[in-house]
Amino acid sequence: MSLEGKVPQMSRQLELPLESRGEAPRVERSEEAPTATQGDERSGTSGLMELVCERRNLQAALKRVRKNKGSPGIDGMTVDELPDYLRAHWSALREQMLTGAYRPSMVKEQLIPKSGGGVRKLGIPTVLDRFIQQALLQVLQPIFDPDFSEHSYGFRPKRRAHDAVVQAQRYVQEGRRIVVDVDLEQFFDRVNHDVLMGKLARRIGDSRVLRLIRRFLEAGILAEGLATERHEGTPQGGPLSPLLANVLLDEVDKELEKRGHAFVRYADDCNVYVRSKRAGERVMGLLQRLYANLRLRINESKSAVDYATNRKLLGYSFWMAPGRTVKRRVAKKALATMRERVRHITRRTGGRSIEQTAAVLRSYLIGWKEYFQLADTPGIFADLDKWIRHRLRAIHLKHWKRGTTIFRELRARGLPEPAAKRVAANARRWWKNSAQLINAAFPISYFDQLGIPRLAP
Repeated sequence: MSLEGKVPQMSRQLELPLESRGEAPRVERSEEAPTATQGDERSGTSGLMELVCERRNLQAALKRVRKNKGSPGIDGMTVDELPDYLRAHWSALREQMLTGAYRPSMVKEQLIPKSGGGVRKLGIPTVLDRFIQQALLQVLQPIFDPDFSEHSYGFRPKRRAHDAVVQAQRYVQEGRRIVVDVDLEQFFDRVNHDVLMGKLARRIGDSRVLRLIRRFLEAGILAEGLATERHEGTPQGGPLSPLLANVLLDEVDKELEKRGHAFVRYADDCNVYVRSKRAGERVMGLLQRLYANLRLRINESKSAVDYATNRKLLGYSFWMAPGRTVKRRVAKKALATMRERVRHITRRTGGRSIEQTAAVLRSYLIGWKEYFQLADTPGIFADLDKWIRHRLRAIHLKHWKRGTTIFRELRARGLPEPAAKRVAANARRWWKNSAQLINAAFPISYFDQLGIPRLAP
């Protein structure tokens, strides 16, 4: 169903005087940028913001923001409240954007714990600002993306993390067994505004668009009621940030390409594959100079020149199978994170029914399985399946508590009387009892009925 059918009032209010000249050229759409106009040259100063404000572009932006959901910004407005707000205020907002007068709100700081310790700072724009950023993205991405490096995979149409992992695997299989694994120190917090705006100005001629992007970059941060000015960085959390990161880092990609290096980059993660450690050290020195030109720093403690099988890439790592064949697997850190998440969902003190626990677990495992489908480790996945079922059986025993209840329920599920008695006699030993004895009462088919996906093929 189109948005025109769902919010006809908004469709009328998003009409612009320029619409008599026709809509933006139709181009292939992507998840990152549903609509846009393409071009190689510096856009004219009189038309780019008009493309941003075109009705079709705005409707696509609204649809994307509502689909992405997300929490409210500092004003508390939710994505569901945005259409009504636009119906009431779009005329004034459009005028502000076309005249270059629109000023974004501050972003709300949100701290996300990292699996390895520490926190990641997210800057959550208001829903209205996310809508405007998305409209900008849909116009700007087709201008910049065609010239980005083929080695860049992050947040680009028709490219994904899986493509980067597969390409890296090819490099290692070809004999480039050494990787220069570079981690940028607080990249999104360290982006230099002047350097970034200089790169944008080479391709964008509309001063209103440049001014609006600068204002998004400089919008303050509200953290625990305290407002802070921002003079560098682009907050993670807005639709425009990934494109801005690619614009900034494209210079490094082009230099690596010029020198004939084999590499993959996903956002600020860059891995260069070489044939010797000496070559790797030279590349590391080159990258330090290139990033310094952008006023960025390499995190020395997390970056290294090492064997590719010792490092991870986007949650995956590589291993050498018989015949010197390079295979993929889930990286140890990603596997540990997954186990910790499953433990949290299936904790026996959660106060949820087995059906509620299964629903939450199913949602998590479906996404996890989809992302790690490239792993060539069916044995590890089979072990994970057994472990997950073990935890769910233990939940049943915890819920039944008393030995008499455990005996009655296990017998009702077909467990032989001697086995049911043994389990009931040790009613409080949930984990040990749920290992093998009660498997007949809760076979694999039972967990299939609960909707728990099998990780092993």
